[in-house]
Amino acid sequence: MPRNPKKARRLVVDGHTYTWSVRHSHSRPGGGARDCCESLTVHLTGARGHLRMVFREGPGRLVPDGYWVSGEVSLSTSESLLLHEPGTVRALMEEARARGWRPDGPSGMEIDGWTLFEAALRRRKESAGPLAAPQA
Repeated sequence: MPRNPKKARRLVVDGHTYTWSVRHSHSRPGGGARDCCESLTVHLTGARGHLRMVFREGPGRLVPDGYWVSGEVSLSTSESLLLHEPGTVRALMEEARARGWRPDGPSGMEIDGWTLFEAALRRRKESAGPLAAPQA
């Protein structure tokens, strides 16, 4: 049975449980395939605050517009992040924390997700590690 895309997902990091969700929106009502925006919202269970990372389309910034995979964001390079992957969520969260976001903060925070993109991409590559050699 497929997962309900409207329901928040759970992610446990260092013993703390977070919920997270990905949404697609348009900056203008009825914006159609233009003015697209992907957002990732992360919330620490039991805390009041949340973090909303917003990825708006623009020059060199690609977000799903009906032709791309849901949740995929990319700079005009060949590399992208898939916001539906827990490893991507964790990399973005870790980068936001390194820049001062407090998951237990008293209120919500919204940031431009593109400011975290390249560092999160590096974190994803580092966490993947080298490919294992085939077993004989």
